[in-house]
Amino acid sequence: MKDSLARTGDQIRKSTREEYESAMNDFIETIGNIDYQSVTLEHGEYYRQACLDKGNKPATVVKKLSEIKAIFQTAVVRRQLEENPLKYIKMPKQSQSNIHTFRNGECRRLIKSAQDYIQERNSQTTLKWDLLILINLSTAMRRGELLNCIWGDIDFEEQTIEITPKQDTPETWHWLIKDTDRRTLPLTDGLTQLLINHQTRQPEGYPYVFVPPARYDLIQQKYRAQGDWKYSDSRLKVVRNFEKQFKLILKRAHVKKGTFHDLRKTAICNWFVEGLREYEVMKLAGHSDFRTTHKYYLAVVDNLKDRAREVIDRGLCKKLVQIGARRV
Repeated sequence: MKDSLARTGDQIRKSTREEYESAMNDFIETIGNIDYQSVTLEHGEYYRQACLDKGNKPATVVKKLSEIKAIFQTAVVRRQLEENPLKYIKMPKQSQSNIHTFRNGECRRLIKSAQDYIQERNSQTTLKWDLLILINLSTAMRRGELLNCIWGDIDFEEQTIEITPKQDTPETWHWLIKDTDRRTLPLTDGLTQLLINHQTRQPEGYPYVFVPPARYDLIQQKYRAQGDWKYSDSRLKVVRNFEKQFKLILKRAHVKKGTFHDLRKTAICNWFVEGLREYEVMKLAGHSDFRTTHKYYLAVVDNLKDRAREVIDRGLCKKLVQIGARRV
């Protein structure tokens, strides 16, 4: 495992390396630190059951097995193994989770709740939640993409936001894009104006669009200055208590369930509802796997069936059915 990751180097993200290492260490702890050439399919099956017995969800076990299997496959490619011992491992069955999205009324209440939330707090320490939610619902940007967006990524004249990796500089911290490379997303006149208004209210010298000035100062002057800022922090610690704040906004908006990531799901589904094709949605959403995009398409198709059924039941067909029922 150590040899594999060392030879792979920075060809994969640091966070991915950490996940692979964690999964393989768990595998080793379960089956023993044996010679890798003596690992068999039975070891994989034993590990699979051990994970399930510990209470790991099927999806978690699938993820672990896939990462371990990938390391062994790399050994095959490098001719360290003749065959992947987990080549024929069967993954635990997992139920297909529904794609949860917010309804139009819920979206409006969320934005209003976010506006009320930030008005009660110091603008220098509080995330601009209403604009963040609105941009997410319009562009389907991931949380990390939003929080690592800088003003230089926005072209106000062309009305676009470019998703770009960030270099480790005195002003910005290292951050990489998930799945795909750069992509450019469109903005409307209204969104562009809201961003312009937000920029004019920001003090000079703060490059990040959504990182509150006080939080940026803390990251720069304390964490980064003292060397206490890791790559994973660019995804997890940019804004303190992010999930807790969003849950509070949900509660105040009287929205019973949902996550911040569900805003992205809502945007993607809305693109399909408005007629964008699967390839177009795949490029805009930054999906590396077409199957991911297709899941959203299927979810929208199912939703369209339900809505079409409601329309049919309210319209001419309902009257015709009633006439037909009387004749029967």
